Amino acid sequence: MKKVLTSVIALCAFAATGGLASAEEAHVAPVTAYVQENVVPWLSDPAVIAAIKAQNEKHAGLSAADIDALDKKWRAEVETSDRPMISEVLGNDLSKMLQEKQAASEGTISELFVMDNKGLNVGQSDVTSDYWQGDEDKFNKSFGAGKDAIFVDAVEKDESTQALQSQASVTISDESGAPIGAITIGINMDAL
Repeated sequence: MKKVLTSVIALCAFAATGGLASAEEAHVAPVTAYVQENVVPWLSDPAVIAAIKAQNEKHAGLSAADIDALDKKWRAEVETSDRPMISEVLGNDLSKMLQEKQAASEGTISELFVMDNKGLNVGQSDVTSDYWQGDEDKFNKSFGAGKDAIFVDAVEKDESTQALQSQASVTISDESGAPIGAITIGINMDAL
């Protein structure tokens, strides 16, 4: 009992001095540096900006119910081989660009997806489980935080690859500096 109590006291002291938070957040600096060096430079590519602007215009009048219906349709398609909505997004020029960027990362980037100003997928390297990201931290803590925001999420084990992964999300702004969307980048921590 004394040994357990000593361990608990030591752990509490470690946490109280910030050691636990520091250990948990050690991945943030290298993930942020990788994203700033290898992803941010091409986010101002005219093809990226044009694709987001076009979808923002197309989706300008969507209601919350419309967004929910689109997300439900996407989720249903994930479970079937008939995937017209998913195929349209995966087959667009932005998705092809993202697939090339992922391949060029030599395993460091496990996924990429770009969202419009409502959090709906514009392009992606791989199929996401849902179409609407607008209710998630990846969107709210990047696009929702404004220009130049970068949000790095916790490290988790990716069930499909069994690799440790963190997602970084970055606000994408247009030529004038106005936020128009966001991108989420899955980073394979074993390759970083």
